[in-house]
Amino acid sequence: MPPVEAGYGGYPPRSKGRLPLVRDVFDPARMAPAHRQVFEQVRENAKLPFAGITTDGRLRTSLFGIADEGLDIGPVLRAADDLLDLLSADQRQAVMHPIGAQEWRLWTNAYPVWEPHGLLLEDVPQQCRDAVLALVTACLSVRGAREVRDCMRLNAVLGEVVQDYRETLTEWMYRFSLFGMPDSGQPWGWQLIGHHLDLHCFVLGRQMVLTPAFLGAEPRIADRGPYAGIRLFDAEMERGLTLVRSLDDLQQGAILCPSMLSRDLPPELRHRTEGRMRSVRGGDNLVLPYEGVCAADMSAGQRALLTAVIEAYIGRLPSAQAAFRAAQIERHYGETYFAWVGTVADNAPFYYKIHSPVVLIEFDCHAGVFLANDEPEQFHVHTVVRTPNGNDYGRDLLRQHHARDHANRRGR
Repeated sequence: MPPVEAGYGGYPPRSKGRLPLVRDVFDPARMAPAHRQVFEQVRENAKLPFAGITTDGRLRTSLFGIADEGLDIGPVLRAADDLLDLLSADQRQAVMHPIGAQEWRLWTNAYPVWEPHGLLLEDVPQQCRDAVLALVTACLSVRGAREVRDCMRLNAVLGEVVQDYRETLTEWMYRFSLFGMPDSGQPWGWQLIGHHLDLHCFVLGRQMVLTPAFLGAEPRIADRGPYAGIRLFDAEMERGLTLVRSLDDLQQGAILCPSMLSRDLPPELRHRTEGRMRSVRGGDNLVLPYEGVCAADMSAGQRALLTAVIEAYIGRLPSAQAAFRAAQIERHYGETYFAWVGTVADNAPFYYKIHSPVVLIEFDCHAGVFLANDEPEQFHVHTVVRTPNGNDYGRDLLRQHHARDHANRRGR
């Protein structure tokens, strides 16, 4: 059988040296100033006080509360203890951060222009990698754990497709951090970050927040190597298309633009690195008004289709947390909006957004980064899930915990 040629989907790799990468860091000295500034903004934004994503700059309160969501905390804490027992003193120093550390917010779905924090899985023994993945897996559903691993594996597939960057595009070029000390009664969490995978998990007792959650792939379907056949984002794509195709003439306001071609898009929908997505790099305090069609103006059948789209994302949570999150989201269907960019043809690229007071989901077909397609294609996908109004990284729950703890101390 002849070897698979470099490139993918009919597109060759970008020219060698176009991306000035040294392992998992961009060399800022070799980047254009405008491109470098996009990444520097992440660091600058992380220095600002955290507010959260809002529609008008005003934070809505009383949307989230400390509760027993039924999280099976025992296996989670055992996995965390096993990992900590395995780490050396130097590795512990790399992996541990205070619960309120700025490092929570220092992430990008590409590569930073600064030395990133955390334990680099590329540089540790397989036993340590397995312990990290055991903790991640304990906090996810079976499907969620598989999708996280497949993002990592597809990064290695991209290294086969674009061989000039094989030292960067690997299965293990990801960094892991712990925030706070894993404990059944105190707040703590973890973060797994790298190319096309940025996952943040906050835990408080039997409660969990799993946002921001960025998953992506270029390509999203492996056609070569040991992971040939792996594919991601079928449900997110197919369910989104089913929903938009169900809209009637009066609901066509959901379509913000009928084309994904850059020449047809307004500036806010053709960012140089993020495409249509608004809530990713440096987007913790984003002001994003609602747009599109409201779930309140959908039929019962259409709302069921909307629920199915949302499930493709929140189904990464363990079953008890997914059910809790689904109920929380559905309570706000009266102010939940669905918006679309692109056509509805089977093989055409598209973007969609689901936005409410308690969830923001974005799906985007992206132009080539390592591949030479200048316009979006379905084989390069970015997705992100956020919790607006201040509860990304579990920040609102952390605030409530500190307020309750402070009140308890005063009452003693």
